Amino acid sequence: MPSTPHRAFPAGFTWGTATAAHQIEGGCWNNDWWRWEHTAGSGCREPSGDACDSWHRWEDDADVVADLGLGSYRFSLEWSRIQPEADVWSTATLDRYARQCDGLVARGLDPVVTFHHFTTPRWVADAGGWESDETVDRFADFCARAAAHLGADRIARACTINEPNIVGVMGYLLKAFPPGVADRGRADDVLDRFVVAHRRATEALRSELGATPIGLTLAMAEWTAVGTTDDELEQAQGRMERNRARMEDRFLEAVGGDDFLGVQAYSRYRYGPDGMVGGEDGVETLVMGYEYWPQALEATLRRAWAVTGGRVPLLVTENGIATEDDEQRIRYVHAALEGVQRCLADGIDVGGYTYWSLLDNFEWAFGYEPRFGLVEVDRTTFARTPKPSARWFGAVARANALPPT
Repeated sequence: MPSTPHRAFPAGFTWGTATAAHQIEGGCWNNDWWRWEHTAGSGCREPSGDACDSWHRWEDDADVVADLGLGSYRFSLEWSRIQPEADVWSTATLDRYARQCDGLVARGLDPVVTFHHFTTPRWVADAGGWESDETVDRFADFCARAAAHLGADRIARACTINEPNIVGVMGYLLKAFPPGVADRGRADDVLDRFVVAHRRATEALRSELGATPIGLTLAMAEWTAVGTTDDELEQAQGRMERNRARMEDRFLEAVGGDDFLGVQAYSRYRYGPDGMVGGEDGVETLVMGYEYWPQALEATLRRAWAVTGGRVPLLVTENGIATEDDEQRIRYVHAALEGVQRCLADGIDVGGYTYWSLLDNFEWAFGYEPRFGLVEVDRTTFARTPKPSARWFGAVARANALPPT
């Protein structure tokens, strides 16, 4: 089979990688997730502990990102460090994040700052968490306070809430995230409240950051209905569409006027007449429990563009694979990026691609077994070692083009 030539991305297409505070910083003891990790019966395989010690080693992380030739680094602020109690704000913590932003800029990297990435301070959770309207007010206040301290010159792009649909469904319906509730009504209430929280956070950030691009990042998947008869397929389609509306559409319909929508995709959901079904025969299942399905990124970009009416520019703010096979990681990203190029060829506004994750880190209830990172982290010394996939991805970013196959 003849090789294909280099295929270029548009000028100005951005390349980056991402992390989240609780997954890499270590010692984030004052939030709901740390407590959840140490709660009997929560299903967490192990606690986060020191994670990747990035609270102290952020410069090592920044050096790696810059050395790879990427243009941006997406990371999150840990709310519970910045506001450890309702009436306490840590200037030292805000200064630490300001130094991180300055360090990224000095290395030629755009700081992409996420203001909520799964974790909520214990005192907020104890006061009702995301089931309380007061949490929306508190989060907006936090966004304003943090943004005012960091300033528009330090933040290249702001992400309000990371995957609010995952927090709502996993925490209030599937019992896999804190607070470990299984109640459809409460889940829908929380999901609706996250929509309001995004809008309020956007207003708060806009007041402090001016023209800095602000948007939401949303977990999306390719959705497939399966059935052996027309009746089964119709039932599966109906169930799938109801769940897709709960998980995705309420947010896609709420981002009008935003500067961007961050699409985050990894695999697909398959629905039968009785609910979700397992992977398709012949399709590999990964350590995370879902299928190897890089084509999901193209499907989600197309759907996000269609549902939003093409009114909101798209960014890929997360995409990647947990695997011990680094060649598989390269194949996955290559295939996903081919899908991005097909979207671009059809006029869909996709402005950049961010790989999840920079580091092998704490993968929530799965602990440290899944390895999404471009960079291996020694669990004892915390030494960072870029994988061959990191060099491959960096070469793609430097060339702004896919290599021939």
